[in-house]
Amino acid sequence: MDYSDVSTIAAWITEQGLKGASEAELMTGFCSACRDAGLPLDRGLALMDTLHPVHEGRAFRWDSVEEVQTEFEYGPTISGEAASNWQRSAFFHLWSRNEREIRRRLGFGDPIDFSMLDTIAEAGHTDFVAMVHRFSEAGTIGEMDCFFSHFATKHPEGFSDHDLSILRKLVPVLGLAIKCIALGRIARTIAEVYLGEDAARQVMEGKISRGKSERISAALWFSDLLNYTKISDSVPPEEIIPLLNDYSEAVITAVHESGGNVLKLIGDGVLAIFKGEVPAETCRAALSAESLLREKLTTLNAARAADGRATTDVYIGLHIGDVFYGNIGSQDRLDFTVIGPAVNEVSRIASMCRSVDLNLLISSDFAAAIPEQQRTALACVGRYALRGVQRAQELYTLDSARLNG
Repeated sequence: MDYSDVSTIAAWITEQGLKGASEAELMTGFCSACRDAGLPLDRGLALMDTLHPVHEGRAFRWDSVEEVQTEFEYGPTISGEAASNWQRSAFFHLWSRNEREIRRRLGFGDPIDFSMLDTIAEAGHTDFVAMVHRFSEAGTIGEMDCFFSHFATKHPEGFSDHDLSILRKLVPVLGLAIKCIALGRIARTIAEVYLGEDAARQVMEGKISRGKSERISAALWFSDLLNYTKISDSVPPEEIIPLLNDYSEAVITAVHESGGNVLKLIGDGVLAIFKGEVPAETCRAALSAESLLREKLTTLNAARAADGRATTDVYIGLHIGDVFYGNIGSQDRLDFTVIGPAVNEVSRIASMCRSVDLNLLISSDFAAAIPEQQRTALACVGRYALRGVQRAQELYTLDSARLNG
């Protein structure tokens, strides 16, 4: 492999990075191109931390024998077996000692002193090199502060000085391309986590102008925790966040699994929408989410009660109507949400649950949108004037709805 190949491979990496190739595709293409050009690569691994509420980072492995690409996400490495494995790795050695590169000539008597080296040596690899390319403070996001990589060969003579020189020139280009793709992934993750999947998709598609919105018809969901204020005053402060997390997890997963989108977490409250062209289908999805939530709450409350922790219920208001869906706010602080009288109405309906001692109330518009054969499952609980809503309306619940308390 000569230096003219370096330019060719670097140009390919750059082009693929600009096109948006995945990290695994970049890693596989890079290793295969180097091998085809004469660099004796038999194994490669790239690893980079990320910014994600669950995963600490992502890794990408290539093997010349298996001829498959492997990508995987890994969780926190701060405790337990994961921490032990990390601290025995060549990457931790580089990171903790502020070094840039470490090499082990496995076939020539060098020590097998890092995790995975025994497996790599047993597979017939004779030489191993690990590298780290650190980011400056301006280039760091969360824990994503460097790019780790390692490479191994089965060549009888290991890597030559020329081989290592080639890798040192090309790996930073690979790291930059992978970082570029990772940043896009992080942006999408942050948008989805904080805005919701559908709103995030629209923002990432460029719908970020203030006042840009669309009028949609949607089934609306607003839910709150029963007796949250009383519970928060009676449990230790350190228990409040876990309680909110447990019940928010149940509500949000039920909505998402039923095809809805959570738009707002307002203290212990959740605002969600179910979009669709057919009102009966969006209402059916919202009712499905309510049913799924009740199943999740049964399991959750049993687990919390067994641990001697506070339990509660979720009361829900369901409505359907036209809303404006889009950006609202100032020039430099926008919120992607829904507004309109229907949003205020569903909030007031949810609040009425406490007054009538029911965990579900459904508006008359929502009831009217349900297929006629399904309306027999509804029971009218009376006609009510809702605060801030001009017209009084009949509210419904399910015949099987449980009383709170």
